[in-house]
Amino acid sequence: MPKLSRVGLIGFGQVGQILARELAAAGASEIAAFDLQFADPESGPSRALDGCAAHDCASAAEAADGAELVVCAVTPAQGLEAARAAAWGVEKGAYYLDLNSAAPSLKQLSAGAIEGRGGRYVEAAVMAPMAEARLAAPMLLGGRYAPAFLDLARPLGFSGAVLFSDQVGKAAAAEMCCSAMLRGFEALLAESLLAARRHGVESTVLSVLTDLAPAADWPALAREMIAGSLEGGARHAADLSEIARTLEEAGVAPLMTRAAARRHDWAAALGPSAVDEDLTAALDRVLGRIDQA
Repeated sequence: MPKLSRVGLIGFGQVGQILARELAAAGASEIAAFDLQFADPESGPSRALDGCAAHDCASAAEAADGAELVVCAVTPAQGLEAARAAAWGVEKGAYYLDLNSAAPSLKQLSAGAIEGRGGRYVEAAVMAPMAEARLAAPMLLGGRYAPAFLDLARPLGFSGAVLFSDQVGKAAAAEMCCSAMLRGFEALLAESLLAARRHGVESTVLSVLTDLAPAADWPALAREMIAGSLEGGARHAADLSEIARTLEEAGVAPLMTRAAARRHDWAAALGPSAVDEDLTAALDRVLGRIDQA
């Protein structure tokens, strides 16, 4: 297993914290992290540093300085700015792994910022939640440095990573188009079942859906998707902004995508209080709380 003397993490939310634990276990001697929320000592990222293998830095460039591997996991809106900021500290020949969900054009601009300073940019489209699969989550790698990075990545625990394209942006396009379907389906399902509830035909709609796709447990699937939108609606809406950009870059008007973003914003305004904290409430209870909000 390769030993990394220093890893830089840009973004220390849920994914950044997973990376810190996993890469420390894989033998990274030093893990330097930067997050905009470190400015607030009471923020989630700041509190997560306690007992963690990572130490905080004052800037993205400082976290990247001297690192053999820099991993960026920030919000879609921050990805390009993070790359530009980190580029000032990226060592020549160091790998920069971009995990952010962003349109192909933004990935290409990020690659230009990193490679312009001598770094090796690799895009990674994460195709499953890292909270569950951790470093083993399936990832599509792209860019001219992806093959060489894969030799380093797999021994570190990135067992789900596969080569996808030598062109930056192709992996992002695949991720965005898949997400268009997923985020749109979440929004449409919530809208459909809330209307069905108010018309008093909720059980009938679920029964018909079960007939159409019997492999799915529709009440459980609907509960999971609607609860996920209530908890992460703002993040989902941000994802849909990048999805819309991706569609526009392909010459496709994002009519459905823009509408889905509005539905997720609506869910975010209701907030996670509309469901039980452990999200185990039955579907009718979840819908009931939304209906009363």
